[in-house]
Amino acid sequence: MKACSFLPAATRMIYDMNLQHHLQGVTFECPDEALKEKQIVVRCLINGENASSADIDKIFSASRSNGTSLYFIDERKFTDINPDVIFTQDTCEVCQIDSKCTAAAVARLNKKPEIISLSPDHLEDVFSTALTIACALGEEEKASAYISSLKKRTGRILAVRNENGLPAVTVMLMEWMDPVYHCGHWIPEQIALAGGHDKLGTPGGYSAVVPWEKILNYDPEVIFIAPCGFETERTGRELHVLKNKTGWGNLRAVRNHRVFLIDFDLFTQPSAATLVDGIELMAALLHPDFFSIPPHLQHKYHHEW
Repeated sequence: MKACSFLPAATRMIYDMNLQHHLQGVTFECPDEALKEKQIVVRCLINGENASSADIDKIFSASRSNGTSLYFIDERKFTDINPDVIFTQDTCEVCQIDSKCTAAAVARLNKKPEIISLSPDHLEDVFSTALTIACALGEEEKASAYISSLKKRTGRILAVRNENGLPAVTVMLMEWMDPVYHCGHWIPEQIALAGGHDKLGTPGGYSAVVPWEKILNYDPEVIFIAPCGFETERTGRELHVLKNKTGWGNLRAVRNHRVFLIDFDLFTQPSAATLVDGIELMAALLHPDFFSIPPHLQHKYHHEW
């Protein structure tokens, strides 16, 4: 079975389940081991590394408005692979190439592969995508063991919270800084499992721009800053955008030194395992007397205040 993954989260889960021998082609944002071992079939027309958050937002907003895609498929490599199955998505046309673009490239192949769109809305949907991937590759049992091990980890967090009667902490997770976006899809559920409550988030829905006054009125106990596509070092370079906003220093989370930068891949690239990593990290940051940060996640966050 020859597969192409146009979704970094799918690639991560393929490796997590030890199914990478099926994988032939990947996207430019896939995990490092895949970029070293597999053909890079999908690339982006822009390089946002040196662009500001505001500039990136303008570029992708214009792309949405014009109905154009910023991603392209290397058709020579794609044709050479001649895949049996392709994993793509329709959750966010901003983050990754979508099914429409994929279908256009597939139409030019002699053999028509199966296109599987992995477009989860909720946390449970993400777990289900692991099963979908494994079944498509003929290895369903790998997914069952994978999902079971992850649910044991979230179960342990719930058990500790219930045993100790831990109250939910008010949280805001920012999916973007300029403009500020609240969190959506599965992220509010991650926060809830970790022992928090994000009143501005949209469970199962899209993230969106939130007025600054609304954030000031909400005044959460903890702020997580995890812009899509940014690791903590990249986020830190633009913190001045928030620091310069009226009332930033008066927010409860800032006054109490409970503002954390976290790598995006624990939230906005929905590999089942990385989302559970995100839950475990948040649980330790929200309830440090009851949870410890796992050693492999120590480098994934920065305590800013």
